[in-house]
Amino acid sequence: MRRLSARCSASTRPGRAALTREVFWFVVIGVASTVAQALLYWVLRHWSPPILANFVSLLVVTVLNTEANRRLTFRGSAVRVLQAHLAAGGLFVLAYLVTSGAVLLFRHYRPTASPAAETLVLAPSFALVTVVRFTVLRMVVFRRRHR
Repeated sequence: MRRLSARCSASTRPGRAALTREVFWFVVIGVASTVAQALLYWVLRHWSPPILANFVSLLVVTVLNTEANRRLTFRGSAVRVLQAHLAAGGLFVLAYLVTSGAVLLFRHYRPTASPAAETLVLAPSFALVTVVRFTVLRMVVFRRRHR
């Protein structure tokens, strides 16, 4: 009986270690992505309308976030570069709708709000988008690892 339980706990450790590593890198990349997106939006917002600033900041950060997650969070995965970026591209559309909706709704109620105030409202949307990105990428990677 001891051998069986020792074997079971030893076999689950690599899975737990991989998940712990994935969560660690997800948090690091997610925080960096949220900060980068907020800063990029804030800078772009000084010269462009909110929808364009959101589009550009989201596009740049989506590409960088996907590649960082592919290389660090899910390293060793069999998922191809194109497959990971296509999955992220599909999420880009959803993320753009969510974040644009948030900024447009905020501007509807606060038309004279500063770009900094818009950025503060968008930060939780950016964080939510990052969590969804991770979840979808993990499902794609997880499915490929266990086939």
